Amino acid sequence: MEISNIGIIGCGQMGSGIAEVAAKSGYEVIICEVNDKTLSMGLGKIQKSLAKAVERGKLAADVMEATLARITGTVHVADLADCDIVIEAIFEDLPTKQRVFGELDQVVKPEAILATNTSSISIAAIATATRRGDKVIGMHFFNPVPVMQLVEYVPSILTSQETIATVSALGEKLGKTGVLAKDSPGFIVNRLLVAYLLDAIRVFEQGLASREDIDNAMKLGAAHPMGPLTLSDFIGLDIIKGVADVFFEEYGESRFKAPPLLTRMVTAGHLGRKSGQGFYQYQ
Repeated sequence: MEISNIGIIGCGQMGSGIAEVAAKSGYEVIICEVNDKTLSMGLGKIQKSLAKAVERGKLAADVMEATLARITGTVHVADLADCDIVIEAIFEDLPTKQRVFGELDQVVKPEAILATNTSSISIAAIATATRRGDKVIGMHFFNPVPVMQLVEYVPSILTSQETIATVSALGEKLGKTGVLAKDSPGFIVNRLLVAYLLDAIRVFEQGLASREDIDNAMKLGAAHPMGPLTLSDFIGLDIIKGVADVFFEEYGESRFKAPPLLTRMVTAGHLGRKSGQGFYQYQ
């Protein structure tokens, strides 16, 4: 199926990034948020990101204007009715995602694909909320979306080959490199990454090294662009804990059990960059 119109549910960090990339690639994009205030904040995030690219000489001003002209916002799910694909990018909570997909299933045209940007939740479990399991698929982007080149395609046992081919073609047009993963919590990247981040937190918690030395060791010794504690702050400690909890429940492996320090930090509201305090302090 040829994709022309893309709907996006959620205009947070991930949803706004997906919308920016899609509109910059020439697609008409409509973003749905829960209220006008959240929508306005999300659209402002897109404009700020594009303006920064123009300021750095990476994007022409006329391209920025054309990109913004392709993006519209709404607070009504019914406005997504004519979309060829809708990509959900809300927080990691299965009942909430099932509710959203159930509503989308009632609204969008029968041939439309419903994709989720989930990083840890079963695609099949989300698909059960619809009557189009063959058209439900995971399309997991990485943050920041305009910069990161990867997207994980995650079909469930219900997903058709046609759906896989369609989203793969879309990913290519968005300038992304795709990998295909089975419907298992964490897929490829997070299955490996979360265990690494939790181990780094344990090393710090046990006093084996300072936060700076842990980060510098992995940057300079393993050629990572960002140390694990800095990366944890960037992702969001609440997100890491949420994903770890899903993994631990699914696999029962101790390496996925959230360290006590991580739990305490999340409880205290020290979530990383977005709260101004994590393993490091931020303005």
